[in-house]
Amino acid sequence: MFQISNRVAQIPEALSIYINQIVYSLKRHGHDPIVLSLGEAFFDIPLYDFSKLDVQKSYHYSESQGLPELRRKISDYYRKYYRAIVDPDTEILITAGSKPAIFMAMQVVLNPADEILIHEPAWLSYREQARLLDAVPKFIPYDTKAQKFSEYFTPRTRIVVINNPNNPAGVIYSQQDLESIYAQCAPQGIYVMVDEAYSDFVIDGTFTSMATVVPKKQGIIVVNSLSKNMGMSGWRIGYVVADKRFIRELLKVNQHLITCAPTILLHYMARYFDDVLSVTLPQVQEVVLKRARVAGMLDELGLQRLGGASTFYFFVSIGNFPGTSHDFAMHLLLERGIAVVPGSAYGESTDRFIRVAIGSESEDRIWQALNVIRDVTLVNTFDSSDVSARLAELNLLPVGGGDADNTGGKR
Repeated sequence: MFQISNRVAQIPEALSIYINQIVYSLKRHGHDPIVLSLGEAFFDIPLYDFSKLDVQKSYHYSESQGLPELRRKISDYYRKYYRAIVDPDTEILITAGSKPAIFMAMQVVLNPADEILIHEPAWLSYREQARLLDAVPKFIPYDTKAQKFSEYFTPRTRIVVINNPNNPAGVIYSQQDLESIYAQCAPQGIYVMVDEAYSDFVIDGTFTSMATVVPKKQGIIVVNSLSKNMGMSGWRIGYVVADKRFIRELLKVNQHLITCAPTILLHYMARYFDDVLSVTLPQVQEVVLKRARVAGMLDELGLQRLGGASTFYFFVSIGNFPGTSHDFAMHLLLERGIAVVPGSAYGESTDRFIRVAIGSESEDRIWQALNVIRDVTLVNTFDSSDVSARLAELNLLPVGGGDADNTGGKR
């Protein structure tokens, strides 16, 4: 009797969140799964003194564009680490996490039936956010070089989205790649949206921000956050870097949807931004070195993966496993106690992969899990009835089914 909109009814439940819900359920039942599905690294971060903040101000709204002091900190950060000049007064907007930042940026650009072009493998929510705007997500296969993106343009293409470095593969787009993508897009009035959420997970100096490539920022939308680089995903502070015209339009959307990011956390980060960085950046480097060691484990076991040297993810091939990546992941979790995310969630061309995240488990447990993953890639038969029975035991409904158009999720 009571209507649910088609656009909401037709998008799926977030698949990686669903996987982690199963993890929580297994833990409540006394199990100890190896969790390679969480999209974050766990850092040791001290709690700095809240009493030094203006608590009375923090109880109230703050500027919708974001606290000016924190915008200056972010501007300094981009100048120091990425050699990008960003005007804190006109070219930055801070909001409650990068997810709404990306969604609101899409709202600024897209009309119904407009197309957004996404390079696979792609973070799960780009697709569903576009659908929530009645836009049409289209995809560039994962093995397409940056110089060939324009082959996928249509008259309705409005945005090209890349994630640099990439979740889930860890691929880094070079400065030449970024220059080529922009050169293809700009003459046709196509925005380039670059999600730089893992920008600090490149420790050899090879990361280039799109804000460096296009100093005037016309036609680019750069999104970042404190979630990954600083290990503070629970604080929900994200931001957009763009030209002042775009930021003015984005500000209107932010005023109507968010108002402002949590004021007390803005004040906290404005005061302690440099202190947090001094603690977290060394731990970021440790994670990248850990990733290199895990890469050696994958090589030793003969597990194939997409190329990439950054983030805390691997995109691992499931070999000749007779089912889909969704089947593989559900069997691995419910029968073997190892949580990963199916590759089908990351694009139409990536069903033969799984995402393996190494940010929250020890190397001993990761090695143990990789041995099991290798063994499962070699099986000859698969029976989904066992998975269904285990889901019923946990009082969970199946979701996804391995179809790339029926999966979703989060970083």
